[in-house]
Parts: sequence; structure tokens; C-alpha cells
Amino acid sequence: MKQFTAEQLAAARQNVSPAIIAGLIEGNRDVIDSDTLVPETGYATWNHYFFCPQHSVRLQWNRHSPNKHRCPVDGAVFTGEPYYGAWWRWLNGLNAKATYELSLLWLFTGETRYRDKVIDILMQYAKYYPDYQEHGGIPYNGPGKANAQTLCEANCHADFARGFDLIRCELTAQQDEYIATRLLRCGAEFLMQHRSNQIHNHEVKISATVGIIGAVLEENAYLEFAVNSPYGLRYQLEHALLPGGLWFEGSLHYHYYALEAFFAFEKLAKNSAFSLLDQPFYPQMLSLPMEFLLPDMTLPKVNDCVNGQERLGHADIYEFAYFYYGEEAYGQLLSCLYRTTPRNHIDALFYGQPLPADALQAPTASEHHPGAGFTLIRNAPGRAVCIKHGPYGGEHDHYDRLNLIVFNRGKALFPDLGTTGYGAPLHYGYYKNSFSHNTLCLNGLNQPPAVPRVIRYEETPAVTCLITEVDWRSPAALPDSKTRVEWDEDAYRDVVFRRSVQVTENLLIDRWDVENPHVQCVDAIYLIRGESQPDTPQTGISLCYPYVHQATQMPLNGQTNLRYQADKPVTISCFSLSNAHIIQAKGPDNPSTSELDYLILRSHDTRVCWVFVTDLSGEGEVSIEACEGEIIVTDKRLQQEYQA
Repeated sequence: MKQFTAEQLAAARQNVSPAIIAGLIEGNRDVIDSDTLVPETGYATWNHYFFCPQHSVRLQWNRHSPNKHRCPVDGAVFTGEPYYGAWWRWLNGLNAKATYELSLLWLFTGETRYRDKVIDILMQYAKYYPDYQEHGGIPYNGPGKANAQTLCEANCHADFARGFDLIRCELTAQQDEYIATRLLRCGAEFLMQHRSNQIHNHEVKISATVGIIGAVLEENAYLEFAVNSPYGLRYQLEHALLPGGLWFEGSLHYHYYALEAFFAFEKLAKNSAFSLLDQPFYPQMLSLPMEFLLPDMTLPKVNDCVNGQERLGHADIYEFAYFYYGEEAYGQLLSCLYRTTPRNHIDALFYGQPLPADALQAPTASEHHPGAGFTLIRNAPGRAVCIKHGPYGGEHDHYDRLNLIVFNRGKALFPDLGTTGYGAPLHYGYYKNSFSHNTLCLNGLNQPPAVPRVIRYEETPAVTCLITEVDWRSPAALPDSKTRVEWDEDAYRDVVFRRSVQVTENLLIDRWDVENPHVQCVDAIYLIRGESQPDTPQTGISLCYPYVHQATQMPLNGQTNLRYQADKPVTISCFSLSNAHIIQAKGPDNPSTSELDYLILRSHDTRVCWVFVTDLSGEGEVSIEACEGEIIVTDKRLQQEYQA
């Protein structure tokens, strides 16, 4: 057994709780209580197809219903493809997970039925795997055999290899050779053939799995490929991290997704020459997200992040990290997680250390991180104003340079919606696009990649200021990663977008300056979790934005105050130095079973200057005036003036 020492195993058997045993049984009920079902051919496609196309929520998976799948919202039933192939992908995942977790159950309980189930699963996959036909067509990824993309193949094989390692001592010589050759080696060779030359979380997962198989089978050629070849694990750490340690894709979800793969490998390699634990990269990756926590202890839901993936979690990562590095903050994060859930985690059983009494809390100080491309202004309890100003991160990024996220009183007022399953229509059709973010959108089209620059950051007791700028007068270099063009170069050609944000005790002052030399349609977009309270007649219009409806508009003359009902009333004051219209509309929230409000300022002028002032106190009143070439915002409650 390569994963655990005899001492670790003895301690785990002694300390395992009934709750851990029960959790492992319940989490694998579909496999334990049914005959082993392994696909005889490559039926499986992509788990991201297993979503309701209307509500953008995951369908209900039923072990006994491979071709009828219910939406949990309205009970609608979906049959045929792409749901049938996605059902089989889910089954492959359950089978793979069971090979690892039922092996643990056997180690803990001695009940041979769990061991026998694992052997049955591995032997059946070994029987069919070499003859599975390559198939795929999944965006940005190579093909699979048991599944439809190389990434999914790697995820399943990692669990196959870990389960094989734990029950290997119970196999006959013939069974050992059969599984090692026809499943694990065949899988490793396939993964090595289809790993792409790019920095990407997929390649980390693929390399990590090849390394896990190499460690289990004591195959140094696999380990060398996994760690030291171009685009292997070492290369990814050296080339795919932004300054400070953020994963280049800019999504906190994929930051952890990559880290999970690195650590899955390191748990087998930690005492070998192939381990990278003593390099500086992992501590940076572990520590950085804690600086970005929002008031509700979630992470910014930026870029490709499906609902739930923004939550603080990853006990498997931090149990091992706290065991290896002993960093107090990692223990405090675990203490925070275990306030609401029992410490019934496998990694806690094998790597767990005594935890500090103090639990991690959401930071209260502002965090300006130009290397990672995030600034979080925190100047009141329950408040965080987050501006995204990092470089384009490839396929999992969204087209939203200088996007704004605002939490006030502990709740998202101006949210980032993240996304839904990648096979659902709203993923590409809505959630990834510029118009579904709190940022600039021209002609209704997506922003091209860009590298924003920070012009100024200043923090004083009275006000915190950030000025950032995107310049599309020259194209930005793309990352060394696959992508597909979903933006419009012509719409943004020669455009410069500067956003100046000030946060005071009561106010969010947000100034937009746009150079628009080719007279495009310039939209400033706010997504608001609050119901508009119109008190001015408006004219109905049609918008070019898919899924956005009930649009009305009115001229913006000087200052206009708009009122929204959130948990408390919110007033947004809009001011323009150029010809502009205010557009209000409704659009999908996430999930799309609910809606939120759109606030859009629109102009075709060659130079646009707008100011939005949001009263964060819910009690104030502001005036906005142009005075001798400057824009002055007055907080009437405090009789305090600010230059926008």
C-alpha cells in the first residue's frame, strides 16, 4: 500500500467513528445496493449536459432510470441525448469513487463485501476498457474512452488507482496483472497521449492521475512524465500562477480544482524525489483565497463557478496542508468549516492534527492585490466592494474586465452570477457574456481579452479609492491555453474604459469614462438584487440581450435617482455629462428560476462620462453636480463633498 503507512492505518482503524462509516455507506448506496453496472461500450458523454435547459439546475440522477431524468424545479422529464450519455458519465464517476471509498470501508470494518465489490468493479472495467472507442467533442478538451473527455478519464482513473492500491494485497496474481495492465496502464498511456500542451487545470488533473498510477505501480516513466515533462506538474506551477499564487484562470473554483489535483498526487509522492511540496508554490495557493473572503464567508463567484462552488470548503486540501506545513491559518480555516459540519472526513482521519480554538473569520481590512487582479474594499461590517482587474484567463474566464461585485449588510447587492452547467443553454448564451456582469458592454457584444492596469489605489480613514483602466487600442497577449473566440474585436477597437471607484462611510461612487472614437453603442450595466420602484414614466423598448426582458427607458438629464427595494431601500443616483438614456429591465439570476433587475446607462457619444452613486447606508441623500470641469458628489447627511 502506497497511500498510508502501517501506523496511519492502525490509527485510522482505532479512531474511525460510526459517523464516518455511515457516511461512506450512504455516499455509495447506489453502488452497494445494486448489481455492479459497468458500461460495455463508451456510452458516457459529459456531466455538464445533465442540466435542465430551462431552469439551469442539475437534473435528478436515478440509478434505475437511465433514460428518464426529472428537473427538481417543475418535475419535467428529459429523455434521450444528451441526457442519456450524461447519465452514464455520472455512473462512471460513482463507480470510480466507490472503488476508493469502499476500499476504505473494507480497511475500517473488515467486511469482505466491500472489498469484493471493489474487485468486481475494477475487473469489469479492466475487461472492457481497452476496447472502449475514443469519443469526445467536448469544448476545449481531448477525447475519452470510458468518458467523452480526457479530464473525466483522469478523474475516474485517479480513484481506480487509489482503490486498487488499498485492496491490492487481496488480489490474486492474475487479478493484479489484469487490472494493472488493462485498466491502469492502458489508462495512463491514453492520458499521456492526449494531455495537451497548455497551462490548464485539465492538464494538472491528467498529469496528477498519471503520477498517481506511476506511484501505485512503481513506474518511474509515468512519474517523470507527470512531474518533469513540459506542461507537467512542475511546469504548471512555474508558469500558470499569477503573482501571489492565484491560478491563472482567475476563477477561485478552478484555483482549488487544480490544487485538489496537485495534492491528490502529493499524498502519494510526499516522501519521494518527485514531490513538489517543498517548493514555494503550494503555500501561496493555499493562503491567497483566504484574503478574498466575502462577508458571508464565500469567495467571489467570478468566471466559471457553478452555484455552490463559491462556498468555503476543501477540507481534504487543508487537512493535508495543515498536517504537512503546520500553518496556523490552515487550522483556523478547518476550525471554521467544522463549526457547521462534523469532522467526519477521510483526510481528517489520516492526516488530522489538533485544531486551534480560533476559527477563520472574514477579513475586515481592505485587500488590494494587483498581481492577482482583485481589489476588495472593506470599510464597514458586512460590506465588501470587489473589483476584478486581472488579465484574461482563457476558456473559464468571463468577458468582464473591471467587473464590480458589491456585498452590503452581508448580502450580494450587485452580484457576480457565476454560471451554470456548461452544457446548459444559459452558460454560453447568458452567464459568460459581458452584458450579464457589472461592467462595460459595447453593441451588446463581448469584451475582447485585455490586461487592465491599476492607475491609483489609496486608502484613508474617510475614503478608499481605486482607479483602473482597460485599453483596447492594442490587442492583449492570450495565455498559453486553449480558447475559442467569443468576443468582438471591432466593437471595442480603440476604446479606452476607465473606472474610478470610491467607497466612503455611506456611499459607493462609481465613475465611468469611456473613449468611444467609432461611435459604438456604449452600455454601463448594473445587476441589482432588488426590486425597482419606478416613479417616472418610462417607454418600453426591446433589447438585443438574450433572456433580458421588460425593458423600459427614459432620458437621463442631469441627476436621476432610482430606488430599489432590497432587504432595505437602496437609492442609486445616476449622472451624465453626455447624451444618455436610462434603461431598466429584468433578467435571470442564478439559478434562472428567479430574476434580478438590470440598470443600464446607454450612449453613442465619442466621449462618455457617467457617475453612479449608491447610498449604502439606506438613509442618506446625495447631490451630483458638474462644477468647473469637475464632478462633485455631496453626501447631504454628513455635508461631505467628494470629487468623483
